[in-house]
Amino acid sequence: MNALRLYLRYLGVSCRGQMQYRASFLMLTLGHFLMTGLEFAGVWVIFSRFGNLQGWSLPEVALFYGIINMAFALSDATSRGFDILPTLVKNGEFDRILLRPRSTVLQLAGQELTLRRVGRFSQGLLVFLWAAHTLELSWSLAKIALLLTTLLGGACLFYGLFVLQATMAFWTTETLEIMNTLTYGGVETAQYPLVIYRAWFRRFFTLVVPLACVSYYPALALLGRADPLGSAIVLHWLAPLVGLLFLVLCLQVWRWGVRHYRSTGS
Repeated sequence: MNALRLYLRYLGVSCRGQMQYRASFLMLTLGHFLMTGLEFAGVWVIFSRFGNLQGWSLPEVALFYGIINMAFALSDATSRGFDILPTLVKNGEFDRILLRPRSTVLQLAGQELTLRRVGRFSQGLLVFLWAAHTLELSWSLAKIALLLTTLLGGACLFYGLFVLQATMAFWTTETLEIMNTLTYGGVETAQYPLVIYRAWFRRFFTLVVPLACVSYYPALALLGRADPLGSAIVLHWLAPLVGLLFLVLCLQVWRWGVRHYRSTGS
């Protein structure tokens, strides 16, 4: 609880700092909203031309789009400290973090709450609400709980990917751009039903980087639709928990990386 209070204080300081420039915050937020809106416009153009995607309609794909973009926005807004880790390593600032009597994860997690990501979250939320209304989804407490768990699990999964990307900086100094194919590229992948991809691709994003567990399977449960791949219904409801387990695993890799950190040598 003490660590949680400190983390919330970190976030409070970050929010107050960003709110000193409200006009800048509003313009950046609007910019993120419009940029992600253009991404969905691209999806709409595809469906306006072809009508459906292997039997999946635009509102159904919009449901996938909304879920994964909201989850990514939550993760992206809170993982700024891990994103700037290469700079901290190069200039020796990470040594200072190690000297403080607090967890390195706590200090980096509280580095900044990027409020402008509200733009991406709100755009994903609007698309999701439109899809749910168009599809006339029936809601229950169980489905609402599943949706919230899915957003949390998705945010944890992407947060874990950011942690892995930062961990690499202990050996490479610069983060490897190939990781962006799993973070930003993962968002693009999870915007569409898993069934449209090749078998090896589906296995990778289910067993190695379990994006399907925080997008495809819970979305099937929300839609009340059977999986063309034949997965069990119970998997659709429990799959988002894999995102939490993935983050725990990534944090163990982070601790191993910290133990092998050798400082700048200066």
